[in-house]
Amino acid sequence: MSGQWGGFAEYTCAREKVLVLKPAAMSFEEAAAIPQAAMLAVQGLIDKGKIQPNQKILINGAGGGVGTFAVQIAKSYGVEVTGVDSTGKLDMLRSIGFDHVIDYTKEDFTKNGQCYDLILDVKTNRSMFDYVRALCRKGSYVTVGGSLFRLLQALFLGPWISMINKKHICIVALKPNKDLVYMNNLFEAGKVKPVIDGPYKLDEFHKAFSIFCKGDHKGKLVITM
Repeated sequence: MSGQWGGFAEYTCAREKVLVLKPAAMSFEEAAAIPQAAMLAVQGLIDKGKIQPNQKILINGAGGGVGTFAVQIAKSYGVEVTGVDSTGKLDMLRSIGFDHVIDYTKEDFTKNGQCYDLILDVKTNRSMFDYVRALCRKGSYVTVGGSLFRLLQALFLGPWISMINKKHICIVALKPNKDLVYMNNLFEAGKVKPVIDGPYKLDEFHKAFSIFCKGDHKGKLVITM
């Protein structure tokens, strides 16, 4: 491994204090899918987004790991959720609970006249002013990753936008594994089930990584031993 970015290997080491026992009913593949993607979803929706019942929420980049966890977490709050992704993922999005889906190849959600109380952005590939236009009054925009340029834009323009428009711009700085117990509880209550692309065998990681880099994966891409 290099730093905290991980790698492909049969064995690795981790500090005991950052680990949590998985529920007996959870497979190892499901357990592997949870840590980073689900933590970003929890910290984006709850810690930064302050999600509330009856809100209208949009998830941009909804068909990957973060988005598929986020919709399930969000629905437990009794909210209306719209997902934005490519054509080939829309049926999957509907099947896991999205109330509305938008094909970004055919429609620009920042220009369709709809507004949202909370936008969770996995892609961060647009101007902050586009996102602000799609927010309702006192709405919140939360990014969990994407274009470095756009992330810097959010960092530097966010305070000014919040002051002028009363709309909040937030960036999630991931706290690794902080919410694993919370996710275990949701899993055991039947409120969350990881959406897994694969699993692929270790010697198929070139294929799996190619799918990931193209953004064609549905849910969390998992490699198994």
